[in-house]
Amino acid sequence: MNVDVLKLWKEELEWIKDTELREKTAKVWELALERSVLSADDLNRIPFTLKVDGPVVTFMEHKRSVVHISKKSAETILEMYNGALPIDMDVLISGAILCDVGKLLEYTLDENGNAVVGDYGKYVRHPFSGVALAAEAGIPAEVQHIIAAHAGEGDMVTRSVEAYIVHHADFMTFLPFKNRLKPSGK
Repeated sequence: MNVDVLKLWKEELEWIKDTELREKTAKVWELALERSVLSADDLNRIPFTLKVDGPVVTFMEHKRSVVHISKKSAETILEMYNGALPIDMDVLISGAILCDVGKLLEYTLDENGNAVVGDYGKYVRHPFSGVALAAEAGIPAEVQHIIAAHAGEGDMVTRSVEAYIVHHADFMTFLPFKNRLKPSGK
């Protein structure tokens, strides 16, 4: 497994019990890093979104929080609902790790080293490029579905349980930066 991918995802990749899915999930990140101008170090400094002005968390802070929130949410659902809503944890975790991998192709760096949408990203948003990378690495359709459905594009399809969880984990850590209610007098 690529050292940069391990540096980014060591803990979270280990949560995927299926060895083949774990390796394929890491392979998608390897492909994305090979094809991107962004390095693993860049992912720990660039903002996770270009849609918000002002300070935001880094790409990797956001990505890791989405994976952790997705996992904890799924565990709570499994515990509280006594199996009434089955969840494939390996599919969920792989999908959460991969949902924004396409941003490595969508973003580029300007002359000052700031992340900007590149020419490719103007035409192909990250859910689509992420699915393409995942398909190339042999990721199963259930995980590709999470990548495709995690953003607004997913509002046009019926989401799996795992896709709903990742979608909400992603948006609950994005929308407050974009649309937060500010206390009066501030």
